[in-house]
Amino acid sequence: MAGPRRAVAAVAAALTVALAACGGGGDGEQSKQPSTSGATTTTTPPVAPLTGLPDPSGQARSRPVLWVKVDNIAERDDRSADTRPQTGLEAADVVYEEVVEGGITRFVVAFNSVVPETVGPIRSVRLTDPNIVWPLGGIFVYSGGGQPAVEAINQAPVNAVDPNAAGDAMFRQDGKKAPYDLFGRVGDLFTKDGQPVPPPPFFEYLATGETFAGEGVTEFTAGFAPGYAPTYTFDAATNSWNRAIDGVPFTSTSGGQISATNVIVQFTDYVGGVGLEGSEGNTVGEGDAWVFSNGQLIRGRWIRPAKEQPAGYVDAVGNPIKLTPGRTWVELLPIGAPVDLVTPAPVPAPPS
Repeated sequence: MAGPRRAVAAVAAALTVALAACGGGGDGEQSKQPSTSGATTTTTPPVAPLTGLPDPSGQARSRPVLWVKVDNIAERDDRSADTRPQTGLEAADVVYEEVVEGGITRFVVAFNSVVPETVGPIRSVRLTDPNIVWPLGGIFVYSGGGQPAVEAINQAPVNAVDPNAAGDAMFRQDGKKAPYDLFGRVGDLFTKDGQPVPPPPFFEYLATGETFAGEGVTEFTAGFAPGYAPTYTFDAATNSWNRAIDGVPFTSTSGGQISATNVIVQFTDYVGGVGLEGSEGNTVGEGDAWVFSNGQLIRGRWIRPAKEQPAGYVDAVGNPIKLTPGRTWVELLPIGAPVDLVTPAPVPAPPS
């Protein structure tokens, strides 16, 4: 890897963010309506709620968000042959990665603008999940879980769909062992009465002419447990971050490498202990956040006053951090875990 490597602690230095400047994160900008004063009006092209990308057909705005809980057991685990590569992740608008028991991670996957044929393997709900999905509602697809987690997801404003409620929308994949053989037919799962339609916007995105301006980064690794620590390498040709684990591309069953336009490392307090059964990643409140986009990093904070609101992201002086339109992965990295950065090699000075 070119460029110097710098190991940095996930407990970023406290940033001075005036509460008045934060004012609810990015929600205010999204709720403003175009001015009707004056003789000239402008029309904003319709965009998909979860990506900010153009939605000329209106399909993304004609359906709810579909959340699916997806497994992610590492290759070094003897169960992994039935888990990785997953199916459908390449089509997700947003993916949250969270720590569950034993230090492994799982995904909370949001579909809206693209509908893949299938998704899986589908696994159990955790206490972290209800607060993740609360701001957008829709449909939440899972398979089992501890009683407190199941009760919590049933209290969230989603239609919680398990195998008993899914009917033919879920199926067992031949050649895989239970419980890693459960998959969903995404088109059928979208019919499970999720509300609202469409979901509200989730992030703030850069407008035409705006730029994402931070410090240059060519690669970074989020320090989850061994076998789960993803490395994202910036691909300038596609303006995206390609995901790998232990130097091996992280792919889907379609064969393509998983990538994201934006990656947010959201430093998270796991109440009850990181990797312990029954722990919960606290996504309401505020904390440090590092936002990666366009080959750059902006260090800031996430701010979420209530579970009904999505997190807003602000820089060191309280200005909203706007994302590049596209797919986003959110890494709920435990506070205290390291992040390893690779920065661009310095450009030699011209000879005098």
